[in-house]
Amino acid sequence: MDQGIIIVGSGQAAFQLAGFLRDEGYTGRIRLVGDEAHLPYQRPPLSKAYMNGECEADGLSFQTRDYYARRGIDLHLGSRVTRIDRAARQVETADGERLGYAHLVLATGARNRTLPGLDPAGPVPLDLRSLDDARAIRERLASAADIVVIGAGFLGLEFAAVAAKKGARVTVVEAGPGLMGRAVCGEVSDAFRRHQEGLGVTFRLGATLTALQAADGGARVTLSTGESLVADLVVVSIGVQPNVELAEQAGLRTANGILVDAHLGTDDPAISAIGDCAAFESRFALGFCRIESVQNAMDQARCVARRLTGQAAAYDAVPWFWSDQGGLKLQIAGLSTGADEVVVRGDPAVPAFSAYRFRGGELVAVESVARPTDHMAARRLLSSGARVTPAQVRDATLDLKTLLPASPAAAPTA
Repeated sequence: MDQGIIIVGSGQAAFQLAGFLRDEGYTGRIRLVGDEAHLPYQRPPLSKAYMNGECEADGLSFQTRDYYARRGIDLHLGSRVTRIDRAARQVETADGERLGYAHLVLATGARNRTLPGLDPAGPVPLDLRSLDDARAIRERLASAADIVVIGAGFLGLEFAAVAAKKGARVTVVEAGPGLMGRAVCGEVSDAFRRHQEGLGVTFRLGATLTALQAADGGARVTLSTGESLVADLVVVSIGVQPNVELAEQAGLRTANGILVDAHLGTDDPAISAIGDCAAFESRFALGFCRIESVQNAMDQARCVARRLTGQAAAYDAVPWFWSDQGGLKLQIAGLSTGADEVVVRGDPAVPAFSAYRFRGGELVAVESVARPTDHMAARRLLSSGARVTPAQVRDATLDLKTLLPASPAAAPTA
């Protein structure tokens, strides 16, 4: 019997891989095994459109159940894989079922980091990662007057903007000196802080949570600065950690992710890894990196689908990201790891500008605020390998698109 391909996970990368395999002509068996009971769904709207009521849960699904039946994709939802038997080429689920595979793809994603040292008998802060998380938060949001968000990354800030626009008093607590500190430069961080403050959000930077206690039907949040805040709702968004336990149990190499080669294969030729859980070497990073984005999930899924249908090519996509925060959009192309110079084009006061990040004189990332045209051009420049210098970016009269090679790579889609 054809054992086919098993995909462990039911997020963006897993869904895309199943579809791309069929698009590329794969006719064997495809089984998608995920521990969530929901049909595969979009996560980005959870902190925005779903949270503010613009869409409901049934509108988040990538496809209907009929789509999977028509394409011959077997769904095993609400089923957690607990073990990989590499010798037998089988996976085992929590209920004892054993499924054989010819090739296994791990798209196990990541989970939210948790706050250390909290009293287990005290109030429980809410995470925002899954649809069930978002549903629980949305129910509480309807009546919450005072909200504390721990973490000033993309997700926490997107939620903070929604909550503030709904009329809640929102305080964001961040250990670092600025917003989105691991992802953007100071100019972009400052622009979004001004924008968020204009929505009514207040910030406590350089502070951490030291205690969480019950108080008046809500919670009292004590900070490292000694300040106490009272909240009806506490949401924690302090980053994620990759789900690598299954790979480690199987003896696969891991280091802040499941280590993969240029073709996204693990050290077992019958196992690949893609998406948030996969750590790969990128020309845009200094060594191995993990990228948590829709783009990376889609492009890695396409890369593996092509390899498994005889069209192998190294993964070398330009990373790109976005964040919508209360009407202001951030778009990033590339990775700013190790960047040592920034050149700004446009007006941060508006704000409508782009920050060009250089490492040793080489353009490695562009962070665009309300400048979508700059973002699309940046993706083309980074993809083509065009030589762009800080001096050229400083020359406001120069159209940077003229620096593209005579035969540029195909323009990316939005």
